[in-house]
Order: sequence, then structure tokens, then C-alpha cells
Amino acid sequence: MAGLKYKIVDDLTSDVMFEAYGKDLKEVFENSALAMFSVICNVKKVKGVNAVDVSVKADNVSDLLYKWLSELVALVDTEGMFFSKFEILEIDEKHLKAKVYGEDISPSKGETVVKAVLYYGFKFEKTEKGYVARVGCDI
Repeated sequence: MAGLKYKIVDDLTSDVMFEAYGKDLKEVFENSALAMFSVICNVKKVKGVNAVDVSVKADNVSDLLYKWLSELVALVDTEGMFFSKFEILEIDEKHLKAKVYGEDISPSKGETVVKAVLYYGFKFEKTEKGYVARVGCDI
């Protein structure tokens, strides 16, 4: 698992599932966002020319991850942007502040439309090596 940021676990016709890893909360949240956007767009081609501030609050860390990813899905529509860089500025078990970087949506960089983050199969756990998040997305 050393050096691995994420992997696609299941690629079904109606959803996709990924696992993301991190040595701390900041890293697993950034890698979860990167994994999800690797489904949404070609992150290698998306330039981080515009920044958007994101602030999320939740009752616990698992819910925080769910709300973070759901907020990013919503930003694709509301801001009309694809994102490729995710910078967590502050994080604890119940809130985060971040800057996400991207550019306007262009069909040539799009991959798969993610409609929502799913509770189905959703898992967030602390391991001896850090954190593992398993997330399903409705496509």
C-alpha cells in the first residue's frame, strides 16, 4: 500500500467504487477526491488554473468524507468545472476547509458523469498504516 493513492475496486454499469489511502486525514481526503475525479475527468489534462474554497461540517469523520465528496460532485455542476488538485487547509473529525483547483468543463477532458456519492459500500477506517476509504459513486 506504500505510495498507493487510490485504486478502482469495482466498475459496474451503474456505479463505480474506489478505495483511497492516506497516512493521515488530510491525505486520505485529498486522495479520495483525486480518485473520484479520475472517474469524472482526465485529471492529468485538467489544469489547476482556478481555485474554489470549500468548507464542510459533519457529525463525525465518516460523514465528513461523504459530505466532502458530495460537495465536490455538486461543484462540478454549480461551478461548471473539473478539478485536478485538492488541498486540505484545515481538517479534524468534524470539519474541513479546502481549496480545490481546476478549470472549466470541456468535453474533451470529461470521462464519466458522477451523479452522487453512495452510502452503499461506503467505509472509512483507521488502520495501522493510516486510513482507508471505500466509496461508491452513482454514474
